[in-house]
Amino acid sequence: MSDAALVLTGIKKHYNQGKPNEIKVLRGAELSVKRGEVVALVAPSGAGKSTLLHIAGLLDTPDAGQVKIAGEDLTGRSDRARTNARRSEIGFVYQFHHLLPEFTAAENIVLPQLAAGVPNAQAHARAVDLMGKVGVADRAEHRPGALSGGEQQRVAFCRALANAPGLLLADEPTGNLDPATSDQVFEALMTLARETGLAALIATHNLELAARMDRTVRLEGGVLV
Repeated sequence: MSDAALVLTGIKKHYNQGKPNEIKVLRGAELSVKRGEVVALVAPSGAGKSTLLHIAGLLDTPDAGQVKIAGEDLTGRSDRARTNARRSEIGFVYQFHHLLPEFTAAENIVLPQLAAGVPNAQAHARAVDLMGKVGVADRAEHRPGALSGGEQQRVAFCRALANAPGLLLADEPTGNLDPATSDQVFEALMTLARETGLAALIATHNLELAARMDRTVRLEGGVLV
C-alpha cells in the first residue's frame, strides 16, 4: 500500500471563454499528502483552490497531469471507477454542512454507510462512535435544525469519515463559524484525523488554523509552493 494517500503530478486546468479570454487556473500543480498528514491549502479567493480540491476529489478532470489516490492512478478512468474511488477512499467537507434536514444527526452519518452495503446496526454504532470522538454523541437523535452551527459541522466531519476513507478534503470547513466555534470544530477535525490516521487537505483563509496543521502549501500563479 502506498504511503501517500494523494499524489498530484503536473496538474493543469484552464477554462476556455474564447481564446482571448482563456483562463489558466492550474499550471502544473504538484502535491503529495501522506497518510496521517494534515496539510493546509492557502490561496486568495479566485486562485483555484476549489478547482484543485475538485480535481483531487475526482469531481473534475484536469486538462493534463496525473491524479493518484492510495497509489492508484485514476487519471482518465471511467466515471464508475472514479465514483467507486470517491465512495471508498475520499471524504468531503464543505463550508456549509449540507446535512439532510429530514434525518437525525446519526442518520446523516448512517446513510453513506448503508449505500456502501454496511448493515444498519453496524452503521449506527460507527455513527455514534464518531460523534463521541468530536463531542456530539448526545445530539445523535436531533435533526440538523436543532443543532448549533458548530455541532452541524462536526456531524458533517463524521459523515465524511463514515466509510473510513484514507483522504479527507475540506473546503473552508470553518468559514461560516465565529472564532471560538471555529477553534472547537478545528480541534474536532484534528482529533478525527489523528485517531483514524487519515490524510487531510484543508483549504482555509485562517492562517492561525493553517499554522497548527502539519504543513502549509500555497497556491500561487497556478502552482503549489
